[in-house]
Amino acid sequence: MGRLAGIQLGAFARVVVAAVCCLALAHCSGSFSSKEYSPRVVEEGEPVPKGGGMYRVGKPYNINGRTYVPAENPAYRAEGVASWYGRDFHGRVTANGEVYDMHGISAAHTTLPLPSYVRVTNLENGRSIVVRVNDRGPYAHSRVIDLSIGTAKALDFYSRGLARVRVEYVGRAPIEGTDDEMLMATLREGSPAPAPSKVMIAAAKPFIPNADDNKRAPASRHNKVAKAIIASGNASTPNVPDNGSRIAKQPAIQP
Repeated sequence: MGRLAGIQLGAFARVVVAAVCCLALAHCSGSFSSKEYSPRVVEEGEPVPKGGGMYRVGKPYNINGRTYVPAENPAYRAEGVASWYGRDFHGRVTANGEVYDMHGISAAHTTLPLPSYVRVTNLENGRSIVVRVNDRGPYAHSRVIDLSIGTAKALDFYSRGLARVRVEYVGRAPIEGTDDEMLMATLREGSPAPAPSKVMIAAAKPFIPNADDNKRAPASRHNKVAKAIIASGNASTPNVPDNGSRIAKQPAIQP
């Protein structure tokens, strides 16, 4: 039994090393291919660990000839098109080392801090909800945010694939634990979603993360893998660039 466990652990370690090497090469190239994926660490049907990533803003990065400058902007407010992304990214490592759950209440944004909370309002039906931003993207013209399937269903545009939305920065999110249930409770129709009770409201001065945050993060196998990937030298740029499946297959993608 011990020998079998050792073999399995060795195989898993080789997968992690290969993933880290691939991401390091992508980082050195200075830009990202639209066909790149981060490693899948949770298969569909398995429980998806929540939280456990790390706080990051990131340095400027370039994708498809456009430069993005991550920053914490308490006054951030934008309107544009929202899309959703699902099965192709489910169970994969996000840009801050969490694991993407297509059924959760989360989102990808090109420049806001990770993780953070934003209020997303569907301008077509008045539905509004606060979501957790824990990934980078989308990189298609006019898209302001990529939402999980769970969020798209809450805002009632899943079947259409796209919606015109308003995105407002609420504040940074806690590193540890799950917040899906709390975020679902912020869903409103006809009025702005309230800030969740645990949110730390944005201040004008830059946020300095608590050194204990990562110590409190769950030390699961998945989070150890994610941290190894982030530590490989790809921390200044998103490791999950937008893929065509996020922007070209809606609403044809099925969860």
